[in-house]
Amino acid sequence: MTAVEAPRERAVVVGVDRPGLDWPVASSLQELSRLVDTAGAEVVGSFTQRLVKPNPRTLIGSGKVSEIAEAARSLKADVVVFDDELTPSQQANLEKGFDKAIKVLDRTALILDIFALHATTKEGRLQVKLAQNQYLLPRLRGMWAHLASNRMGGGVGSRFGEGESQLEVDRRMVRKRITSIKRELEHVKSVRSVQREGRYSTGVFKVAIAGYTNAGKSTLINHLTDAGVYSDDKLFATLDSTTRRFALPEGRIITLTDTVGFIKKLPTTLVESFKSTLDEINGADLILHVVDASSDELSFHIEAVNEVLGQIGAEKIPRLLVFNKTDALDEATLGAFRKRYSEGVFISAATGDGMDDLLAVVSHAASADEALFEVEIPFSCGELVSLAHERCRVVSESYTEQGTRLSLFVPPAHERFFRPYAI
Repeated sequence: MTAVEAPRERAVVVGVDRPGLDWPVASSLQELSRLVDTAGAEVVGSFTQRLVKPNPRTLIGSGKVSEIAEAARSLKADVVVFDDELTPSQQANLEKGFDKAIKVLDRTALILDIFALHATTKEGRLQVKLAQNQYLLPRLRGMWAHLASNRMGGGVGSRFGEGESQLEVDRRMVRKRITSIKRELEHVKSVRSVQREGRYSTGVFKVAIAGYTNAGKSTLINHLTDAGVYSDDKLFATLDSTTRRFALPEGRIITLTDTVGFIKKLPTTLVESFKSTLDEINGADLILHVVDASSDELSFHIEAVNEVLGQIGAEKIPRLLVFNKTDALDEATLGAFRKRYSEGVFISAATGDGMDDLLAVVSHAASADEALFEVEIPFSCGELVSLAHERCRVVSESYTEQGTRLSLFVPPAHERFFRPYAI
């Protein structure tokens, strides 16, 4: 038997160019096209309309709706994706303006669909289901016929609300489902919190890796720890956070946590739903803000990540800009970046370039609050010597008749263990 690959759906993307936008509509549509590709469809057409303010009925003008409907028909498009979030009434009105065989989605629905496709852990799937139901609730009147129709039998958008029964269309049932998911998430969150507290109580220096989607976070943690985290040149290739132990060059053990990627116009429902995952960032001692140095939208990506970090209350945590993918830059461009972002570290997670510089900065940050101790530890307390090498920065080590003499920098969390043996 020969496996036959199903043909990719054909999509048309639509954006609105309004005065005062902080991100060019062309760049936003380019990213939307990458999202469509990640969801498994092919972009066959792109449209923009310049408006002073959105049309309250259809977001874009009625003439533009007719133009896109005609183009979608001639291009044999299966789906039209809008770059802005549609209100329930706008979506319903737009569906009336297009052929019945054409699905209408907005950026939020598309991202939720991608998250449903890539969520692998129980917590990740619950978080996506919660965001989907919260998005669906105000759209039940206008959306259910759209979601339940035969044209939603597969492809982009079909994972939206996957597995839902028709009874759950009722608002009361959707609210009940949201409550149930929240309750289940709270249980998962409590288990995760216990595990997190266990890590935190050890006094280990905690590093969270955050950044725009596809900046190379998973590649970085794989290079450092051989974590085996899935990575691909796609947006939101990984959603579930991964924490690994890592030994710095001086022997100190720290933890590295890879987190879900951020994106411009990240749906609020997703930020809220993924709060428990993003809490890994709030508990960090240092955030490595990984940036794709090869992207033309670098400054917008940095701004988008800073915005989300502010939303989750992580703006006060020390942060280090890590410019990744420098192997894709020429010397002149790289030199200009080094001058412009002198506080940053420049690496290539793919080739390993710059890793020594990165680890030196992390080591310095890990030792910033440490106190210098001179101790003599009895031979009967060998576990303290092991603790010193794992959790502290040992400067010198020698042996006397009574025990092991160490000169070391000790983090505040471990001072109580070494103070009784101070010389």
